[in-house]
Amino acid sequence: MSPRDVAEALLRRWYVLLLGLLLTAAGAYPVLRPTPEYLSSAVVVLKPPATGNQPNQLTNLQPPLAMLSYGVIQQLESPGGRKELASAGVHGSYQLIPRNSGTSATPRYLIPSVQVQARGGDPATADSAVRRIIDVYAGHVADIQEAQAIAPESRINASVLVTPSAAQVQGTKSRALAGTALLGGLAAILGALWFDRYALRRRGRQEASPEPLPHGGGVPVAG
Repeated sequence: MSPRDVAEALLRRWYVLLLGLLLTAAGAYPVLRPTPEYLSSAVVVLKPPATGNQPNQLTNLQPPLAMLSYGVIQQLESPGGRKELASAGVHGSYQLIPRNSGTSATPRYLIPSVQVQARGGDPATADSAVRRIIDVYAGHVADIQEAQAIAPESRINASVLVTPSAAQVQGTKSRALAGTALLGGLAAILGALWFDRYALRRRGRQEASPEPLPHGGGVPVAG
């Protein structure tokens, strides 16, 4: 189709184009007035027990700690772990991000810390979800050591390095509005063009079909 054909089709189906633009405007309203959302974040670090030879427990960070931390994260990210978090009252979206926990991206770092993030409709809900995730994480760390019969004074402990703090998620309204307008306008144009071709094909089939003869009519036969 030439640009002129496109323009003529849009003029013929202006009502379809107008309907698409109205729907786009309705869809842009939530972008201009989004529902408030808060992101809470905290950092948990695994700390080895204090010993007589190494009284400073922060100097005893070893790769096994990082492996233990990452193993617990994998447990919580499994389907069973997500069910456990849900039963603990954690709903909505959340993340457990290993920070220098012996992953393939940072294999040389030894500090086994985890950044816990959760989203909620208000700061209290988001902070509460983070605290519950931390409790479940610490529980897994304790259960692993208890299963190995490690003495309580020799166990690794999960300590909150950065307490949960929620902040409102601020999106870029101009970009979201521009994207909505672009997608809505394109959908309206394509819808008008499709409807125009459909209507023209239907009219062509109706004009090509022969009209039925009147009842009892026919060509007289010469006798």
